[in-house]
Amino acid sequence: MNALDLTVIAAYFVATLALGLWVSRGSKSGEDYFLGARDLPAWAVMLSIVATETSALTVISIPGIGARGDFTFLQLALGYIVGRIGVAWLLLPGYFSGQQQTAYERLQTRFGAPTRQALSMVFIATRFLADAVRIFAGAIPLALVTGWNIPWSIVAMGSVTLLYTYVGGLKAVVWSDALQLVVYVAGGVAALWVAGQMAGGLGVVWDAAAAQQKIQMFDWRWSWSAPYTFFAALIGGAMLSAASHGADHIIVQRLLATRNLRDAQWALVGSGFLVFLQFALFLSVGVAVWAAGHAPPELAGDQIFSRFIVNHLPAGVAGLVVAAILAAAMSTISSSISALASSMTNDLYAPRSKRGHDPAHLYRVGKAFSMAWGLALIGGALAFYAIGSQKDTPVVVLALSIASVTYGILLGALIASVLPWQGLQGKHLLVGTSLTLIAMLLIVFAKGLSTLWPALAPVGALAWPWYVPIGTALCLGLSCAAYMVQKR
Repeated sequence: MNALDLTVIAAYFVATLALGLWVSRGSKSGEDYFLGARDLPAWAVMLSIVATETSALTVISIPGIGARGDFTFLQLALGYIVGRIGVAWLLLPGYFSGQQQTAYERLQTRFGAPTRQALSMVFIATRFLADAVRIFAGAIPLALVTGWNIPWSIVAMGSVTLLYTYVGGLKAVVWSDALQLVVYVAGGVAALWVAGQMAGGLGVVWDAAAAQQKIQMFDWRWSWSAPYTFFAALIGGAMLSAASHGADHIIVQRLLATRNLRDAQWALVGSGFLVFLQFALFLSVGVAVWAAGHAPPELAGDQIFSRFIVNHLPAGVAGLVVAAILAAAMSTISSSISALASSMTNDLYAPRSKRGHDPAHLYRVGKAFSMAWGLALIGGALAFYAIGSQKDTPVVVLALSIASVTYGILLGALIASVLPWQGLQGKHLLVGTSLTLIAMLLIVFAKGLSTLWPALAPVGALAWPWYVPIGTALCLGLSCAAYMVQKR
């Protein structure tokens, strides 16, 4: 890359770091550090939610989907909106009924401390593994477009992000996320314009896409194996969004940081519509790159946009798009650090410590956990790189599947906490979650296991949007079954 591109990237690093450090002033307690003193504006939290759930792979992969396919991927975003509306009106009021610090604190009131701590540990393990591999995977396109090697890309992103997250806590994360969202949307718009001009104008792109049926959005077939049919995307997307935004502390933490329930609902539902527009933007980028003739069939879909950045974007614009990839990757790192440290401090440490009610003490402990998790995520990403580079990265596929394995469990547990069935106890829920974990591991990896057990082949063909609905139903059903067995 030339000097102008590198200057743009450096300016982005400096601006993000400066903003994160500036807004961190005045934090003195654990609540300040992990919840921004519960005084963050709804619009900033909304932008942060979108940035948090957007990894570098989103920026890289969705254009590839647009270039190779059509707009049916947007059906998934419709499901996201439905799921967020459900969370906003059914789960969020419970989060604001007291002074909760984490998503799993409400489980203690209903099922006891052991259940809260067990589900928190499920979240911690899932989030660490899933986000360590997302950081590693995000470093791949970054290394491609900058010329850096992958370990240096991981360390550079991780170190800058760890610094402002460690100092400023959630407040620094949220405001930096807002900046990062603006950067990668601007990068997407710039790439769309350049690719459109190469194709002869955006009107030409639209006509060419329409002629090839690439602007088709709805697929009304019923299928258990196709991932982007309307019913799979709507139901699976709604359940996935309900789990990720109602049961995953990485998002719930932001909602708890708003000023009141209404602001949290507004931020959550609004983020769903922003995600829809974001997906539409990056799908359009892929279509424009295809129309410009820069999506050769021999190139893997995930490499189409990266190659276009390197080979065809003008100086300055390429730097902006690389900064966009950095923005998406860094928002993942900062959000993971803050959420993991919050859950460790409030769910696992504070209930067992004699100083668990001292705000100043929890502030210091929280910062220590932030540093530890930041270093752990960087180390985990480097470990995934070392393993993946030797084994053709099958471990990446394994780690990315973990979130699908456990999201249904987390959502099922939270739904159980609001059911008016007092006979259901924590021990029943723990039995249900344990059995569901085993079942979901079998379902998710059935395709690989079918060579040893052919009867699993139909299960292996199941499309991934169905994983969370199945996991949620299993968690609730098996927990209730455990209660019925004991009752006998």
